[in-house]
Amino acid sequence: MIIRNVRILGGEPVDIRVGNGVITAIDPAGTTSAEGDAVDGRGAIALPGLVDLHTHLREPGREDAETVQTGTQSAARGGYTAVHAMANTSPVADTAGVVEQVWRLGREFGHCDVHPVGAVTVGLEGRQLAELGAMADSAARVRVFSDDGKCVDDAVLMRRALEYVKAFDGVVAQHAQEPRLTAGAQMNEGVVSGRLGLTGWPAVAEEAIIARDCLLAAHVGSRLHICHVSTAGSVEIIRWAKSKGWNITAEVTPHHLLLTDDLVEDSPVGAYNPIYKVNPPLRTHADVESLRAALADGTIDIVATDHAPHPVEDKETEWSAAAMGMVGLETALSVVQEAMVETGLLDWAGVAQRMSVVPARIGLLSGHGQPLEVGAPANITLYDPSVRTKVDPAAFASKSRNTPYEGMTLPGAVVATFLRGRPTALEGKLV
Repeated sequence: MIIRNVRILGGEPVDIRVGNGVITAIDPAGTTSAEGDAVDGRGAIALPGLVDLHTHLREPGREDAETVQTGTQSAARGGYTAVHAMANTSPVADTAGVVEQVWRLGREFGHCDVHPVGAVTVGLEGRQLAELGAMADSAARVRVFSDDGKCVDDAVLMRRALEYVKAFDGVVAQHAQEPRLTAGAQMNEGVVSGRLGLTGWPAVAEEAIIARDCLLAAHVGSRLHICHVSTAGSVEIIRWAKSKGWNITAEVTPHHLLLTDDLVEDSPVGAYNPIYKVNPPLRTHADVESLRAALADGTIDIVATDHAPHPVEDKETEWSAAAMGMVGLETALSVVQEAMVETGLLDWAGVAQRMSVVPARIGLLSGHGQPLEVGAPANITLYDPSVRTKVDPAAFASKSRNTPYEGMTLPGAVVATFLRGRPTALEGKLV
């Protein structure tokens, strides 16, 4: 296949020839012979295929919200060639059998590579370590472990997990939320929560766990990853830990880079709309600015979607009863363009680092996140940053529609996604 007239990381136009799953040639645009199938990139930016370290595919157990098939279709349309499927399924992905089931479903459907995340504790209950070694040795070769949705709040258990995964260079991805400080919490603790009468979710509940776990990771010499960082205080703690040379990485979601807690009170869809209910909660403008700066300077390493699909009945209800979470795979790149590129904080090489190269490195994915050069796997995302599109959730490939961006006009569109040279999405349509 020939991918014509594309700009690698926004550079000069080239033609990319792919064969047998790898890039076989890169030539100036218009100089490649016409042999083979061709895709006209029309000047689109070519990025290494995106990698998401934090996706909820819901299967097994909540196929009413998402399946591996629909979730990976959503990923392909969003420009992703690999996703990490979180463990909070039913049954929980805390055994070799469950992670292998998810891995095999990903291979069966083939829209993108699926790498299961193993639970840290049995049943996500925080009392006993799960079968970390068995999951690491399974066909799924699990290397990322998380109780995401719940915090491993027991310091002794967290230390043991960090020690255990060192044996196979695994990483524990912590959902930083001190449960006693967030009991009954509904949104960010601050001026808005006070006016609305909703129980506040204090920033310190996140920051205290991050500080503790950075110290624990340093003590045992293990890798620690912090999920969905949301506060300015968390940024400062992570910056301090990294200044010590500790092996800490962190992620931020697209929605925490763009949206604020003001929307719970005043939005185009009215106050108290659960579409803005998410864990961790949307924070303040000052937090958003800090997160953007941290992503730009490398304090926060990557963007991860925390794609969290829910059926209509779980979101279209009163605020206190509504589920927490937002879908994000199909809008992530556009939101990052809006928040980081159009503000001058990142160029396209920086986007590639934070949405492909580094997440692949954290997850130890050798076939992803590589520079687009001859001999590299042909995992490629083509993106047109010049268009602007109104978000229509009815057009999503995801089974769920709980997006906070409905009706918003966002920049950019994914033109095509290639997984090892095979198109999985073209012109917004699945292949």
